[in-house]
Order: sequence, then structure tokens, then C-alpha cells
Amino acid sequence: MFDNLSERLERSFKIIKGQGKITDINIAEALKDVRRALLDADVSYKIAKNFTDNVKSKAIGEDVIKSVKPKQQIIKIVHDELIELMGKEHVEINLQKHFTVILIAGLQGSGKTTFSAKLANHLKTKKGKKPLLVAGDVYRPAAIEQLKILGEQINISIFTEPDNKEPVKIAKSAIDYAKKNAHDVVIIDTAGRLAVDAAMMKEISEIKKAVKPDEILFVVDSMTGQDAVNTAKEFNDQLDFDGVVLTKLDGDTRGGAALTIRSVVNKPIKFVGMGEKIDAIDIFYPTRMADRILGMGDIVSLVEKAEEQIDQEEARRLQKRIAKNQFDFNDFLKQMNSIKKMGNIKDLVSMIPGMGKMMKNIDIDNNAFKGIEAIIQSMTPDERSQPEIINGSRRKRIADGSGTSLQEVNRLIKQFGDTKKMMKMVQGGGNLKGAVNNMKKIKK
Repeated sequence: MFDNLSERLERSFKIIKGQGKITDINIAEALKDVRRALLDADVSYKIAKNFTDNVKSKAIGEDVIKSVKPKQQIIKIVHDELIELMGKEHVEINLQKHFTVILIAGLQGSGKTTFSAKLANHLKTKKGKKPLLVAGDVYRPAAIEQLKILGEQINISIFTEPDNKEPVKIAKSAIDYAKKNAHDVVIIDTAGRLAVDAAMMKEISEIKKAVKPDEILFVVDSMTGQDAVNTAKEFNDQLDFDGVVLTKLDGDTRGGAALTIRSVVNKPIKFVGMGEKIDAIDIFYPTRMADRILGMGDIVSLVEKAEEQIDQEEARRLQKRIAKNQFDFNDFLKQMNSIKKMGNIKDLVSMIPGMGKMMKNIDIDNNAFKGIEAIIQSMTPDERSQPEIINGSRRKRIADGSGTSLQEVNRLIKQFGDTKKMMKMVQGGGNLKGAVNNMKKIKK
């Protein structure tokens, strides 16, 4: 996501690196390259030109900070303009106190059905809601079945009327059912088409009129680039939706839709989809996205993901075990599983400032954990809790049982030992200074 744009912008900033001040000449040259970078990312010419004009007026205006280098000043201004372009502040989904109706709209193939389930799971796990998913797509044969399968995965009820071919009546019946069965959120998955057409717009407009939704979300495939922006405008003209959902941002997208859709339809991006997993949904924050585009990482999101997966009681238990030098392979496996739940490893690493660029051409496969898991699971309970008893013959048996090599088993046991030592040093020292002192003692 945004890799090419980030690379191009970095190249643009180098034009004025090392120069003493911002001038009409060097800023014009740098911004010409920025404009090309935006156009290559599938941003429309008009928006790209307005963007660079705004940056130029601020860069050569009287508010230029004299104490910083020109490159730093330009990056700051571009960062602020990106935030402005994508909507300034994050806008929450409109949840009513007692009962909320959410209408999901979009073209066929945009990921509406999958997003509907992701949103239901998000509201259930993060907001404590009891959602009802409504199968309102009566045209696509697999749509109802897909929603049922997704609903079973997350233990959320699905409302269907297989013999009813009238989406408006299905939606109204679903709301009655939800109220009688203590559901406080109704999410209606509507039908899509391969392209915007009058019949589709008429149908969804009738659903909107019948159920009076509190929130209408337009789902768009970000990989369609500028076409996504044009489609959003057509839908908004008809529906006046409340927010945008960008799906497939983890794919080979140039990012133009994310950058420009807000300014075209004047509606906020509320969520982004970052993969196929049911929890692969992120709230959209313009500031954090601007940080990532400019290679500044996204530490806040990384910490939030970690906090979601780390059980505080378990963390305290682990801290005590480390303090007593009792950290074993059972603990190691638990921590590894917590990291896996946070999402794609390469995406997580890219949230660390400066790491996105470094990891660009390095393939980090989540399946890399499978070999480690297989090795640990091939150990006996005693071996997991007492790694020091794993001798040569035991290592050979573990390698055979896990389908790995003896070298891989040896490497894991050594890495585990090093990790355990480092954990003990940090714990024992109480701080970084203590850890360094302990490391010096080991060297002696």
C-alpha cells in the first residue's frame, strides 16, 4: 500500500536536500516531481495541481520556519496537506444509543458482503453490540450463503428470507425481527451491480426510504483507482451516504482513491479493509495514513493492535515468570500466537518509523511461524517447561516429529535461550541501564 507513492515523494524531497533555503526555483522543481508522483498514484490532475499549489503557497509564504532545513519544512507542509486532503479528523460511525440501522452500498465485487461481516464483528467485539446481519442481495446466488458462513464464523445471527425476492420487504422484516430479538444494530447488505445503473439506484433508494438508516456506508474497491472516486460520486448524488469504506488496501493499489475520494464527495473515509481475515478492518485516521505515506510509520496503530491482543492478566503472569527465570516454550508459543493475531507481520513492521522502506523488498511470510510451532508442539510437556533437558537425542526426535531439520531445532533452542537471557537482563535491571550493566557482567 502506497509503496510507490512513498518512494516517489522521498525522491522529490531530495531535490531541495542540502539547500540553504526554499526558493521559487527549487520549490517549483520539487513540487513538479510531487505532482508527477500523485498523478502516478492515480490522483486526478486537478486535485494534484491544487495540492502542489497549496504546498507552494505555504512553503514560500511568511510562515516558513527559519530554524529547520528546507527539506524538513517541505515534508511538514506536504504532511499537513495530505491530512487536509484525506479529511483532517477521524469521523466515528453514527451509532445510536439503543438501536442503529446501517445500510451497506457499493458495486458488485467491491467487498460489501465481507465488509458487512467485518463490521458486525467489530461492533460486537469493540463496542459490545449485538448486531444482526441482513442478507439483502437477492440477485447474486452465493451472497446469502457467503453471509451465512461468515456469520457462523463470528457467531452473529443472519436474517434471510430465501423465498422473498423484494429487498425492501426483507429489510423492513429484518428490523422488526431485530427489535423483537434484542438486536441493537442491523447491518443490511444490499445488492451490487457490475456498473452503476438506474434500477440499482432506484432499489437502494427505496430501501433507504423504507428503513431510514442511521448510517449509510459506501464500500469501494481501492484497487479500481480513480474509477472508485467516480463511482463514489454517482452513489453519493443518489444516496447522500455518510461515509466511505476502502477495501483491498493491502493489494496492489496506487492509493489514488484513498487520497482523493474525500475531497470529491466531501464525505469521510471511516474504515479500510486490509485483508481477507474477519478482523482485518481498520478505523481510518487521516493523520496516521499521512504518516505512513511519508514513511513515518504508525506507532499508535501498532500499540493499539498490541493492546487488543495482549491480556493484561496474562502479561502480569508472564512478567512474574520472567522475574523468576521460569519463562519456557509454553510462554514462547503463547506470545507468538498473540503476535500472529495482530495481523500481517510485514504490515506490522511497516508501522515502525523507517522500517517500511527497509522491508519493501523483503518477503515476510506469516507461514514462517509454522515451522516454529511444529517444533514446539513436537516437544513433550516436560521439554516445553524445562528446555534445559533437551539433549542431542531429544533434539533428533523433535526434528523427526516436526518434519524439520536438526539444524532448525538447534537454531530455535539457541534463539530461545538468547531471548530468555535478554528478558531476564531487562527484568533484573529494572531499566535499560540495568540491562546494559547485566550484559557487561555476562561478557566478563
